[in-house]
Amino acid sequence: MKHTPVKQKAKKGTFRRVLQYVGRYPVSLIGSIVLALISVGATLFVPVFFGDAIDCIVEYGVAWSKLKRIFLKTGLVVGIAGLCQWLMSLCNNHISCNVVRDLRADAFRKIGALPLQYIDTHAHGDTVSRIIADADQFSDGLLLGFTQFLTGLATILGTIVFMLLTNWKIGLIVVLASPISLFVARFVATHTHKFFKEQTATRGEQTAFMEEAVGGLKTTKAFGHEEENEEKFNEINARLEKATMNATFYSSLTNPSTRFINNLIYAAVALVGALDVSRGAFTVGGLTKFLSYANQYTKPFNEISGVITELKGAFTCAGRIFELIDETEEISDENSENLGQAAGNVALENVCFSYTDEQELIQDLSLTVTPGQRVAIVGRTGSGKTTLINLLMRFYDVDGGAVCVDGKDVRSITRKSLRESYGMVLQETWLKNGTVRENLKMGKPTATDEEMIAAAKAAHAHSFIKRMEKGYDTVIKDGGALSEGQKQLLCITRIMLTKPPMLILDEATSSIDTRTELKISDAFAKLMEGRTSFVVAHRLSTIVHSDCILVMDKGKVVEKGTHSELLAKNGAYAELHRGQFS
Repeated sequence: MKHTPVKQKAKKGTFRRVLQYVGRYPVSLIGSIVLALISVGATLFVPVFFGDAIDCIVEYGVAWSKLKRIFLKTGLVVGIAGLCQWLMSLCNNHISCNVVRDLRADAFRKIGALPLQYIDTHAHGDTVSRIIADADQFSDGLLLGFTQFLTGLATILGTIVFMLLTNWKIGLIVVLASPISLFVARFVATHTHKFFKEQTATRGEQTAFMEEAVGGLKTTKAFGHEEENEEKFNEINARLEKATMNATFYSSLTNPSTRFINNLIYAAVALVGALDVSRGAFTVGGLTKFLSYANQYTKPFNEISGVITELKGAFTCAGRIFELIDETEEISDENSENLGQAAGNVALENVCFSYTDEQELIQDLSLTVTPGQRVAIVGRTGSGKTTLINLLMRFYDVDGGAVCVDGKDVRSITRKSLRESYGMVLQETWLKNGTVRENLKMGKPTATDEEMIAAAKAAHAHSFIKRMEKGYDTVIKDGGALSEGQKQLLCITRIMLTKPPMLILDEATSSIDTRTELKISDAFAKLMEGRTSFVVAHRLSTIVHSDCILVMDKGKVVEKGTHSELLAKNGAYAELHRGQFS
């Protein structure tokens, strides 16, 4: 099945999907809204008290008996507003942290369900950047949005009511002029989105390059490629700088633009109000109160315009995460049957497969392997050896034909039961961060220490493990100080411990010295007795005793037979043999 990348799928409905994640925490959401309303309501009463205090001073002078009561009420209201704002921030932090946690969990869970073709065709660093950096930026934007958007919206609605009740004519002037600042904010935010999109994409590219550069540092130094890597990094970094500067510059236009318009509105209100005071239609305290409301009314527009810009960036990051979450998963095998204890009868029936539509690889390949048979696979680079292993393990599904185990099409078998039936040792070693014990028991967690040590001795790994600081309890991080050969011995031990019914060895001893290889070959020979085994080898000396040798070329088996039979044919295998031993 060919993998079709998801493009633009997550961008539509991103806001709706974010709300779905937020809706998982209704208590915190409702609490945040209620607390925002109480906080804003309490804040809006403060100008009323100050206006009353000014009118009291104008009419009665400094009458402390009257002012004292006003100040006490003001202090109480301010205290309530402060307490509600603190509780609201707790609710908003709870929502933001949990939403990002859920997003990351869904994205990471998705990685486990993706076909290997996605991992093979996408930069690992970009995928990591989506889950780490993009999720962090989305969290910051979401928190800012909840904190300021709710209070800003409530403030706008509340001040409109108070202004209309205080002086409806001047209130209408403020309300009718405010859409100008909204238009400016929307215009800037809309044109800023593309710069945030470019910024996040370039950051993902930079993360991917850094991961590649750090992981291949030995190779870089060995080939003296430091300057080229630095030039490449500087080029990506320059593009990221340009994208970030553009996003920052255009987003920073929002606040001063809306602030300028709102200040003009504030000046107009002050002028009209002053004229009303001079005519006696308005008290000084009333004008003070109204100007405070006008200022409170326009201030959220500045904040909300900034929030909208931040949210644009946050939703761009969310869109990248949703793109990953929306990727096509492996075909579900919920209704498939378990393979059970495999006998080891493997058959390929007219198998066709290619990684891309443009380039054919395996065409009409048929092969029958009987239980206990030892099959070696040889051929030049790119002949399809590793691809055949990928099909046997069902890392990829065939385009045509079928791969069968014990007469069952592997597509009708659960992947877990199929892969548990294979023991696989690759040329490329992989050890997780953890103790030696945890790495060895990965395939068989229930194994006893005696079984583990016996497997390590059979793989000739026990001696160097005992020399480690804490033996089998030594913690390995990123391979630690282990050599490639020692890592491979641990991987071989892991397979010898599980004793699966079928084996796949892909250059399993490539990093091991010749003397140790001879010893391990004996251990492998014992392990392969009665087990169907597929051995991919470049060194033909390791496969001379195989029951059957397949010679592959351009995705096809061009020769098949034992070592002596193939040499007698004087064909492709004989040519490979002469190339190594002549």
